[in-house]
Amino acid sequence: MNKNKYTIVAKDVINLEIQALQKLKKNIHTSFTEAVKQIARCNSKVILCGVGKSGLIASKIAATLASVGTPSFSISASEASHGDLGMISKKDILILISNSGETAELKNIIQYAKRNKILLIGIVSKKESILYKSSDITLLVPKVIEAEGIVPTASTTVQLALGDALAIATMKYKKFGKMDFKKLHPAGSLGAQLKTVEDIMITGKKIPFVNENVQMIKALKILSEKKLGMLVVRNKNKLTTGIITDGQIRRFSQKNLNLQSLPVKKIMTKKPIFIDKNELAAKALSLMNSNKITSLIVNNKRKPFTTIGVIHVHTILQSNIS
Repeated sequence: MNKNKYTIVAKDVINLEIQALQKLKKNIHTSFTEAVKQIARCNSKVILCGVGKSGLIASKIAATLASVGTPSFSISASEASHGDLGMISKKDILILISNSGETAELKNIIQYAKRNKILLIGIVSKKESILYKSSDITLLVPKVIEAEGIVPTASTTVQLALGDALAIATMKYKKFGKMDFKKLHPAGSLGAQLKTVEDIMITGKKIPFVNENVQMIKALKILSEKKLGMLVVRNKNKLTTGIITDGQIRRFSQKNLNLQSLPVKKIMTKKPIFIDKNELAAKALSLMNSNKITSLIVNNKRKPFTTIGVIHVHTILQSNIS
């Protein structure tokens, strides 16, 4: 077989899986909705189990469900009959995955579920199988053609896609949003991209506040002490009225020799750009880039002119946010 023929094999396998997914798409009916409702309303755990390649798929689906707020784990079908059934409680939901639905290892698990009145969701392709007939909710997957007619490929692709669909639909049903997702993914690139402005903003005494009526000679001392390259200007009511940057001061000093004696409000930029504390830090970075600035004043939408923090481009970049 020459090199070009290997690429043909690859495309044939992918085409088989595409066809299988198209069949699956047509097979999504009301039983899917019922499964989503039951999983979302579960007050305990969702336990997944499969045999062989389906067991590996079960582990991946369990991990995905857990990552979007549904406590889940997978168990080994072969170990279930040797003590692992004790992991399943009456309030749990059990999802069994089997292409044929007749695998010997599943029979003891099915019997255990029935005996203890545990809700059983079956993912299976054969209506005449034990799993199909025993399930409280059946997610029937289409019969598909495997690569070379025997290797589990298209069938496992279908199972995996169905599991992903269950996880995302359940997430939507539970209104599990970005901030919920962030709590479960504090580390890595996902955690970084989901950080909010509030997570990394400068607060409290570190904020370089200055009154709008003080002379610039005092403001310059504060600018030097705080080392942020900017000042947040407030009025007597502590409402933010402007901003001064070191670049702005340099430009002004070139034109005016009496800079130090001027009041801050004569130098400041009025109507500074604010960002809400609950916005993603990535949005803050985008806002800085589009306005060609290095800092943003942070507020709370309920009090738009009350500054509660400052976010600097260096802080964002140090947090691996892009």
